[in-house]
Amino acid sequence: MDSMAVEPSAPRSLPDRGTAPRHRDTGLKQQRAVRTRGQVLDAAAEAFATRGFPTVTVQDVAELAGVTKGAVYFHFANKEALAQAVAEEFYHLLGIIGQEVKEADLAPLEAVAELLMRTAAAFRDDTMVQAGARLQIERSLIGAELPMPYLGYTRAVTGWLRQAHEAGQLPASVDPEATARVLVSAFFGAQHMSWVLNDRADIAERVAEILTAVVPKA
Repeated sequence: MDSMAVEPSAPRSLPDRGTAPRHRDTGLKQQRAVRTRGQVLDAAAEAFATRGFPTVTVQDVAELAGVTKGAVYFHFANKEALAQAVAEEFYHLLGIIGQEVKEADLAPLEAVAELLMRTAAAFRDDTMVQAGARLQIERSLIGAELPMPYLGYTRAVTGWLRQAHEAGQLPASVDPEATARVLVSAFFGAQHMSWVLNDRADIAERVAEILTAVVPKA
């Protein structure tokens, strides 16, 4: 909030010691709580991405975050709650990528290619995204409800392919909905294979191959 200097015109009474320091303390505590929660979430993502949900413990997350086990439990009731939060953050990040591509105002087929390539880079470089992907694979082992996978992503791809179809950029025989499902299936399959075989080092090349095979050059 902007501050404004004021010339004192008369002596002012001292703040009530029973309220003012407490307000300042509350603000600092809130900042620390937000910071600690972020540390814990990042640590959980690292643990889940590298070791998988079944073997990770709350103590592992606490040690990675550099906090006490009690601090983890202050923010998350259990390991399942941690997994839920990481999965939600994963889909939030995918949504951000989609919004950024939308705001770039690209031609429809260029937007599809940009979405897939940016997402590929996130899978390669972002631990939170890697963790979210692994948790989706392990969702049957997690005693909590995770967000439904792939739906929003498929809707975004479908929307751009419909626009391309209506603009005559795709053959009349192409079904935008079916093509979107094929693209999304191929993309998430490719990222998984790239992870298993090459620690995602070649994910960009694999996605480029998918685009070349499925989507006409925009």
